[in-house]
Amino acid sequence: MAKELWKGNEVIAEAAIRAGCDCYFGYPITPQSEVPEYMSVHMPKHGRIFVQAESEVAAINMVYGAAACGLRAMTTSSSPGISLMQEGISYIAGSRLPAVIVNCMRGGPGLGTIQPSQADYYQSTRGGGHGDYRTIVLAPSNIQELADFVQEAFDIADYYRNPVMIAVDGMIGQMLEPIEWRPVKRRELPPKDWATTGKRGRKTPNLVTSLFMDPEDCDRMNQLMGENLKRIEENETRYEAIGCDDAEIILVAYGTPARIIISVLDELRTQGIKAGLFRPISLWPFPEKPLHDYVAKDNVKLVLDVEMSLGQMIDDVRLAIKGKKPVHFYGRAGGIVPTVEEIIEAAKKALKEAK
Repeated sequence: MAKELWKGNEVIAEAAIRAGCDCYFGYPITPQSEVPEYMSVHMPKHGRIFVQAESEVAAINMVYGAAACGLRAMTTSSSPGISLMQEGISYIAGSRLPAVIVNCMRGGPGLGTIQPSQADYYQSTRGGGHGDYRTIVLAPSNIQELADFVQEAFDIADYYRNPVMIAVDGMIGQMLEPIEWRPVKRRELPPKDWATTGKRGRKTPNLVTSLFMDPEDCDRMNQLMGENLKRIEENETRYEAIGCDDAEIILVAYGTPARIIISVLDELRTQGIKAGLFRPISLWPFPEKPLHDYVAKDNVKLVLDVEMSLGQMIDDVRLAIKGKKPVHFYGRAGGIVPTVEEIIEAAKKALKEAK
């Protein structure tokens, strides 16, 4: 299969179209504006719906309405825009609706910068809005994974009736890489017999809502959602481990920093330091047990968490490790991407302190 050179943001759009996205609602914001631009041209060609909403708040509520009708609905944005969508995402989760949301993260807080960041980790993995819910969060580190994960996200959302977020930093959205448009494994999906498509032979039409005035009813819905989240944790946890079996230091990173650490591992090993990379692919559910099991090995002295933020994933790393080994941190914020040299220096410093 021939490879083609694609830009990350355009891959997001094309992958969604190939996955059968029926409706796209969005609003332009750097560094993801190429997504709605691409969708505005290509969705109508396929007889599908593209709407540039008047705001991110409007866009996510359009997703809510379309998803309630059983359609495959999607939106994309970047950090401040995703913040505006949080109430709508909570409504979607509370109504047990599938939806796909892509966050092309930029520096913050506030308007911050248009440069790449990973400072939306808390927001992404803790739901972001109010209530006991989680979004399934996938974090590709290259354009091929981006193409695959976006296509797969629609099936995952439909299967669990839960929103799925693709979390990428702005660099991945803007870079170009050769990819293959390869078949993505499809799931056997349950019928959308809950959708608001009219009576269809029923005595009453379906009702989609997140409003449960009776606390017993609200509790039952939350318990049902909790059981679904447990299934997601059991079935959808993903990670990659490189060189962790014999490592004395394990570096934990996702997205762009994980790409950089591949070069860090090579350089450290040439200097006689056995280093490994543990890359969470699903940020939620976080791969706690695999990380714990690698770090618990006798040869591991410590863990270095590397992020393009001031340290948000480090909480999940510490929870997974359960105090077995020291956890150190290195990060850059505000849109600065850490270099190979910086990470090597941080790793050596952490090892020196551990002696």
